[in-house]
Amino acid sequence: MSTTHFGYKTVEETEKAQHVKGVFDSVAPKYDLMNDLMSMGLHRAWKAYTVLVANVHEGDKVLDIAGGTGDLSLAFAKKVGKTGQVVHTDINEAMLRTGCDRLVDAGVVLPTVVCDAEKLPFPDNYFNLVTVAFGLRNMTHKEVALAEMNRVLKPGGKLLVLEFSKVAKPLEKAYDWYSFKILPKLGEWVAGDASSYQYLAESIRMHPGQEELKSLMKANGFGHVDYHNMTGGLVALHVGIKC
Repeated sequence: MSTTHFGYKTVEETEKAQHVKGVFDSVAPKYDLMNDLMSMGLHRAWKAYTVLVANVHEGDKVLDIAGGTGDLSLAFAKKVGKTGQVVHTDINEAMLRTGCDRLVDAGVVLPTVVCDAEKLPFPDNYFNLVTVAFGLRNMTHKEVALAEMNRVLKPGGKLLVLEFSKVAKPLEKAYDWYSFKILPKLGEWVAGDASSYQYLAESIRMHPGQEELKSLMKANGFGHVDYHNMTGGLVALHVGIKC
């Protein structure tokens, strides 16, 4: 059997999805609060920039992968209007349920699908935009997921990958201290779960850096790929165009 990483641990490939499910089952109830605390609210600016770069229009079709608590889905729904479509998806039912409740509270009802990004249940050449925010690093076979995202995009369609990346060198020591000393304690105090936030810190270090992810996207069908560093490379927005 093949193995892969779950944070710094080595696990069987077939087991990773279940481990990831356990993490997000645990963090779902406090996910939005922890995002605000962990990033000091910066995640809202990162996502707002993502929506700006997406530049979706009335009538567009958008697929939000790993859409979780629904903040990007909600933002895109306002942009595409009644003639467009936003599909809110996640592999984790607890996260998706939390997102659905949030969307309904905002007066928005969207198609919601529990699905694996490596096996998307959508037709070829269908969406104008596919987006995945802080979800790609948790996927077992990133190359398979990226190829699937490419498949469901229309020619000329855009993939946006918003993800933690490789921070600038001068920030590394402070970032490591915060990630491994403060973040798990914050998770324990607020969410009652230190180990899940330890995993999240480790998973960021195991995720491909900016140039590596750019190459991976090009190798899986995207003819033009660029990225935008934010907050000193703490986060990067990769933009891929299906040619």
